[in-house]
Amino acid sequence: MNRLRYQLTMSLNSSTILNEENSQGQKRNIACLGSPDQQTPSSFQDNPLQKLQLASQEVLEKAKKSGRSKCPQCSSSRMFYCYTCFVPVETVPTTEIPTVKLPLKIDIIKHPNETDGKSTAVHAKLLAPDDVTIYKYPCIPEYKEKRHEVALIFPGPNSVSVKDITFHLQNNSRKGVHDTDSDCSKGPFLKKARIEPKEEKDLNECLSSNANESAKLKKIIFIDSTWNQTNKIITDERLQGLLQIELKTRKTCFWRHQKGKPDTYLSTIEAIYYFFVDYHQEILKENYKGQYDNLLFFFSFMYTLIKNAKCATGKE
Repeated sequence: MNRLRYQLTMSLNSSTILNEENSQGQKRNIACLGSPDQQTPSSFQDNPLQKLQLASQEVLEKAKKSGRSKCPQCSSSRMFYCYTCFVPVETVPTTEIPTVKLPLKIDIIKHPNETDGKSTAVHAKLLAPDDVTIYKYPCIPEYKEKRHEVALIFPGPNSVSVKDITFHLQNNSRKGVHDTDSDCSKGPFLKKARIEPKEEKDLNECLSSNANESAKLKKIIFIDSTWNQTNKIITDERLQGLLQIELKTRKTCFWRHQKGKPDTYLSTIEAIYYFFVDYHQEILKENYKGQYDNLLFFFSFMYTLIKNAKCATGKE
């Protein structure tokens, strides 16, 4: 299913990137990027990033040529953005970075051993700042009281598909609907009163309406970690009882492939992107027209940059 590794290196030195990947035995079989005339039809089809509807990446091209720049908050030297302050560097004006509005809030729980500079989770925060919060484990929220509106993106024996989210949330909500303070079920009854058929129908309709209303998904949780490090987070008691969602199988374009893992393990930003594409189609029941493509604004640029660097040095 989805790959739980959210890493990205911000160094633009071609030899550094290539040497680092080779030393780790990481080899990717992805076609070199270039003009469409230079690519075979199969390589074009195998690269879904080519079909994205992205904002102009000219600002990133300019920043690449000028080199590293200061973070406006901590003054650290970075390329494109600061991965600790979650802001673009001085050479990348915020006004030239696209903003994505998401239909749900996102909590990203980052493993403490994940290197900040290698995480693609920061992309989500940069591109959807109003809808994304990043936490470093073990500092995470309590979700117990909001289990009827929160889901965790994680594969497992009890995980469900995106299209089944509403059904399972409604079932969970109905179990506790009589415990709510709604006008229809307010206060304890000392004696069961006789209810006329029409009143009983109205009560049931009200309870059903409350259950459906409270069963709307409002937040999703992603774990930012390598697969081998997820156990510590996924077994945390604060995440128990949450509905778990499993994504459709897709191939990653991430250049830092986890050794020994299949290419269906997605990076964090890929998992977020594909979730919203599925959610838009399966839950919102709307045609997808690239509304969330800019979530891959930085990812696609880095992918192209690194693959071109590999082609130039004959590493691909």
